[in-house]
Amino acid sequence: MDIIFGRNKKEQLEPLRTRVTGRIPAWLQGTLLRNGPGMHTVGETRYNHWFDGLALLHSFTIRDGEVCYRSKYLRSDTYNANIEANRIVVSEFGTMAYPDPCKNIFSKAFSYLSHTIPDFTDNCLINIMKCGEDFYATTETNYIRKINPQTLETLEKVDYRKHVAVNLATSHPHYDDAGNVLNIGTSIVDKGKTKYVTFKIPATVSEGGKKGLSALKHMEVFCSIASRALLSPSYYHSFGVTESYIVFLEQPFRMDILKMATAYIRGVSWASCLAFHREDKTYIHIIDQRTRKPVLTKFYTDPMVVFHHVNAYEEDGCLLFDVIAYEDSSLYQLFYLANLNKDFEENSRLTSVPALKRFAVPLRMDKNAEAGSNLIKLSSTTARALKEKEDQVYCQPELLYEGLELPRINYAHNGKRYRYVFAAEVQWSPIPTKIIKYDILTKSSLKWGEARCWPAEPVFVPTPGAEDEDHGIILSAIVSTDPQKLPFLLVLDAKTFTELARASADVEMHLDLHGLFVPGADWEAGKQAPSREERDGAAERRVAPRT
Repeated sequence: MDIIFGRNKKEQLEPLRTRVTGRIPAWLQGTLLRNGPGMHTVGETRYNHWFDGLALLHSFTIRDGEVCYRSKYLRSDTYNANIEANRIVVSEFGTMAYPDPCKNIFSKAFSYLSHTIPDFTDNCLINIMKCGEDFYATTETNYIRKINPQTLETLEKVDYRKHVAVNLATSHPHYDDAGNVLNIGTSIVDKGKTKYVTFKIPATVSEGGKKGLSALKHMEVFCSIASRALLSPSYYHSFGVTESYIVFLEQPFRMDILKMATAYIRGVSWASCLAFHREDKTYIHIIDQRTRKPVLTKFYTDPMVVFHHVNAYEEDGCLLFDVIAYEDSSLYQLFYLANLNKDFEENSRLTSVPALKRFAVPLRMDKNAEAGSNLIKLSSTTARALKEKEDQVYCQPELLYEGLELPRINYAHNGKRYRYVFAAEVQWSPIPTKIIKYDILTKSSLKWGEARCWPAEPVFVPTPGAEDEDHGIILSAIVSTDPQKLPFLLVLDAKTFTELARASADVEMHLDLHGLFVPGADWEAGKQAPSREERDGAAERRVAPRT
């Protein structure tokens, strides 16, 4: 596990031509952008949690059957401060840091008030967001960083708080057909209230005939939902949308704001202020996009932790949504670097298994239904919604599959009825060992796996003009722990799950988290650096210059 998690990775600043075996379809032109933690130690200091590592961007540019690879650390303010000090001086969620190690407890007491609601890190290591023609590296704080998608250069820093009152925001926004961005953030004790804020960023902005203006300056609050507790809002990582509704889960995995206010002076991390309350419920909030108001019926289910929504859609007066659910928060605990050791396999068996679950919510209440009756009459699911009171419904999910994470779909079906989930399969370990295509209709699956190969989140790219939902390509960055096998970009036929090609790169590739594919062959990848084979061949063929 140390090979995957413990070692800092080197950058590949210039594009490196990979060695392609097999054949990449001629229509597949564009760049796969990925993001994830790549540096876990700075000087003599070490992050406590894998999710704290400094963001390392990498990309695979595909053009005419060839692939070029490059990687670059996000030059965030966090990165620059740490590198300049040669130690960790900016706190991350699982690692509390102190700019001056000589400060005593009294000095800390004077400065901790500025950390009551902390100025969070801009180490944007989780995902890549497209906003109009711009791209941003994102994390779960109020900061995002604009990047150059061709060179991976870090550009300006954006603070959501200048445009909408949120201290935290998800790294999994949604996009509508026009390219507008929809996201959710948490506003902590703003004007005496803590609330979940849904906000929208327009794809384009034009004023007075001028185009290309910053869309971020034109964010608008779409809807707000009051937190059930002023000082303990829910943690969440994503949310769901349909054509008419937004699905938000207020789960009993909650942040204690009072503990966070004293974390700095107590010398503990903000993560220690996050706790799972198994005696509580998970509340299902449904927002009507047409009225921009929450549905009044109170829906809830059993306590669970959800990081990733898969998809949601409407069917015959019901809203169905699929999530990857855990019974508790033990997954987060496992990724402390102290647990990623020789006992990792045994530690992993103690964690909750991720399960793909389907929930169904009635959009229209039957006032004549008896208490305890099932309000879901669909034949397509066994999920139930049991009426308890006139305005309260308990939801029981349908278990679809156990042991998968990092789900992706054909995004053309986002918010609509769909059939296929492309994901990473996890068995005894939360670290992916295979890529899986799960068919929700037939409950069958196809898989790809190879010994000592660790796949990243699979990304679906549709074939131009495709009519079938699974007509396209799956791309996944594969980290190899086999010394005889280089890391590579895997190219699968999404329909059959057969390998079409792989592009091997002689680099130190890191295990990433999320990203996106940007189609188009007009990007200039820059001057391509030769591969190791090309360098060796050039040395052997070196001849005297002509006179």
